[in-house]
Amino acid sequence: MEEIKAWKINGFAGVLAVLALVAAAVFLFTGQNFFAGILMIIIASLTASGIIVVQPNQALALTFFGAYKGTVRDSGIWLTIPLCIRKKVSLRVRNFNSAKLKVNDVEGNPVEIAAVVVFRVVDSAKALFDVDDYEEFVEIQSETALRHVATKYPYDLFEDDGYSLRGNAEEVAEELARELQIRLAVAGVEVMEARLTHLAYATEIASAMLQRQQASAIVSARQKIVEGAVGMAHMAIEMLQKDNIVELDEERKVAMINNLMVAIVAERAAQPVINTGSLYQ
Repeated sequence: MEEIKAWKINGFAGVLAVLALVAAAVFLFTGQNFFAGILMIIIASLTASGIIVVQPNQALALTFFGAYKGTVRDSGIWLTIPLCIRKKVSLRVRNFNSAKLKVNDVEGNPVEIAAVVVFRVVDSAKALFDVDDYEEFVEIQSETALRHVATKYPYDLFEDDGYSLRGNAEEVAEELARELQIRLAVAGVEVMEARLTHLAYATEIASAMLQRQQASAIVSARQKIVEGAVGMAHMAIEMLQKDNIVELDEERKVAMINNLMVAIVAERAAQPVINTGSLYQ
């Protein structure tokens, strides 16, 4: 089912028509023409049943004896098909905040995750007639999509390259929005944005994972320090030899590199030792 425009005309013309029919009925009753007067009242009632008022960012879907006749989106007062059942649909932008869900990431670690989904109805016919309750449908499908996306990535990456829930929030949010749009298209809903609002390890493993993160951070920092120290030592020896400042044999190079590495890599400040002799004494 797809949304179509319902027939309508200016509602003020309908109001004037109703008033005119009522006036005609009163005149006929006064003239003792009861049959014609009753007929005017019936026509006026039918015309009045077709007068609707549509609020801004609202749609009214019309059904006539079970058949969908179209939707009125334009705000204002309108005269449309009489005796129609009107179903109201909000076209405003809305938020849905999911509850905190406990799921297992791709590595099997339990994590807590939650998201906010920004959506709006773009097809009133699908929203009303293709699903039972489109608001409940949005809630259930949002949580289902969030669970599915969360199980595709690890919470965090410690060694390998790739995507993670914590390190690639933008990419995860984009994938969540795409999957939600596929799921909610049947309900005539457009997903405008989806964002993670909560992400954490489950309480039962939070302490252990924190220690793992700290250890990984220390190892990574040490690796960077060693790489920098090796580069600085290599640069110092090249500059000394290039400018012929001092002649260094292999043993002196080893001693110099050792001193530089200790000074750079050590956690504490280096304590200088003045050697008044030679390297070999």
